[in-house]
Amino acid sequence: MADPKKLFLKTYGCQMNVYDSERMAEAMGAEGYVITEVIEEADMVLLNTCHIREKASEKLYSYLGRLRPLKAAKPGMKVGVAGCVAQAEGTEILRRMPLVDLVVGPQSYHRLPAMVRATEQVVDTDFPPEDKFDHLPRRKGTGRPAAFLTVQEGCDKFCAFCVVPYTRGAEISRPVERILTEARGLAERGVREITLLGQNVNAYHGAGHDGSIWGLARLIRTLATIPGLDRIRYTTSHPNDMEDDLIAAHGDLTALMPYLHLPVQSGSDRILKAMNRKHGRDAYLRLVERFRAVRPDILVSSDFIVGFPGETDQDFADTMDLIRTVGYGAAFSFRYSARPGTPAAEKPPVADEIANARLQELQALVTQQQRAAQEAMVGREVGVLYEKPGRIMGQMVGKSDHLHAVHVGDPTGQPGELVRVRITASSTNSLAAVRISA
Repeated sequence: MADPKKLFLKTYGCQMNVYDSERMAEAMGAEGYVITEVIEEADMVLLNTCHIREKASEKLYSYLGRLRPLKAAKPGMKVGVAGCVAQAEGTEILRRMPLVDLVVGPQSYHRLPAMVRATEQVVDTDFPPEDKFDHLPRRKGTGRPAAFLTVQEGCDKFCAFCVVPYTRGAEISRPVERILTEARGLAERGVREITLLGQNVNAYHGAGHDGSIWGLARLIRTLATIPGLDRIRYTTSHPNDMEDDLIAAHGDLTALMPYLHLPVQSGSDRILKAMNRKHGRDAYLRLVERFRAVRPDILVSSDFIVGFPGETDQDFADTMDLIRTVGYGAAFSFRYSARPGTPAAEKPPVADEIANARLQELQALVTQQQRAAQEAMVGREVGVLYEKPGRIMGQMVGKSDHLHAVHVGDPTGQPGELVRVRITASSTNSLAAVRISA
């Protein structure tokens, strides 16, 4: 029997790319490929790219350049580029890097096996009429107790800084039954926690079997009834798509974890308008208050862009004031970087030294809040889903209800166990705990 072909798969970017990579690996598995962590062994190298952050294209071309000696030594090896940079750049990738054999966008990767069989270079960055999920192999077990599940893709918001509407397309929601079938299959294979994914996941409006349209809250309430599925999360949400029933679900469902990622990007109404966010700071603050009213222990995280074109000292001060008002348990912050083809890219940037100084100041504040949130957990009892053994003998590592990394002294613990623990200490990026019950 011939040895299986080997696939080296490198993933950049968000959780949705992680999910996409898992599905691409499954599609290639149906073609006889197995995953390898050693690139020199690979019969195919596939790079699943992200286009959100600065210099994404340059990083891709740099990595491809380093592949030239390997490709020369193994001329039969296939090299593929997938994801959002592939969607944005298409044939330009082949022009600049002739060693690449195929380029496939995020909506077309179900066609990957056929592309690999092609004898010539091929590009597929269409937005196909068929649903890629209909053409992918049945979802396999992840081997982990937590998994991602894409329910919604694309974006109709057209924020002035963002390329997602151009690389992922318009908002599309997967049908309810297909999501439920995938979730049941994951639960049967030992997955106890799922994170529902979407560029604007709370814009989910999927078709039910009877033709009715389900919102995200109804979907979550049904997922919570699946045996073995004990935890549900969702990301990333948009403030304008928060419906009353979804807020209420945080108070009603023990399976819906007390963690909310709610990007705001800026605390300045003037900058929010320039960003085309279509919401103001007061509306955002009221939304946070509503979540905390139904779930007082909810941990809120957010995204911030510093140095957006036209941002003044007062605009930045408004952002810092919003952060102090909310009190975040976590935050992701970045200096603005122009994405080609977006409206904001045409505007003069804030000076680098000013933007860098503002970013450092903002990150210092959110780091202080993150540490305070972790320290407030000391002495509390929380649930932890064990994911793997820790570095120390007899230690298990997992995630708390609030998505904190937790190390638990538990010599008999096993991955996949959902246990109650008492938090005993807080360190820089994790918590320590002792197990108190199953």
